[in-house]
Amino acid sequence: MDYLQEALKNPFTWGLLIGLLITAFVWKSGFSARRAVSRDLKRVEEELKNLQGHLNTQLKINASGNESLQIDLEALRRQNETLRVNNAALQLKPGRAEQKLLQIHEIAIRTMREQAPGFAPAWEKALRQGEAELEAAESGLKKLVRRVIPGLANSSQAQPTLYVTDDSTEHP
Repeated sequence: MDYLQEALKNPFTWGLLIGLLITAFVWKSGFSARRAVSRDLKRVEEELKNLQGHLNTQLKINASGNESLQIDLEALRRQNETLRVNNAALQLKPGRAEQKLLQIHEIAIRTMREQAPGFAPAWEKALRQGEAELEAAESGLKKLVRRVIPGLANSSQAQPTLYVTDDSTEHP
């Protein structure tokens, strides 16, 4: 014990003990930090694995949704093309051009009743006006009304005309 008391009086021993004490604290804090980092690393790896699983699930859902949308889009394109071809075929059916010409003439005759003097120039003007009206009616609401109720579309444009004869009586 004498030897221990003698050693404690030496400043080198005190420096060595303080250095060893500091080293022990540093080593313990390093060990604790390594354990904490190891736990955090495991937790982060677990979260990463979980997030990758969610990402894979989300990508599969998006891929299947996109695939079904592509299939629907392709079906709609085929249907659109079929309808376009059918519409073109219906436009080329026999009698369609004659029906169109008949409608043009009907509009032109109605206009001529309103503009009786100078029949030839007025007839040509009315014919061009009828063609323009029919072209305008080929799209939009007029087309729908004309297709659903053919007589209504033409009669809505017609206005009753009164004819005056020599005996001053009116006839429709």
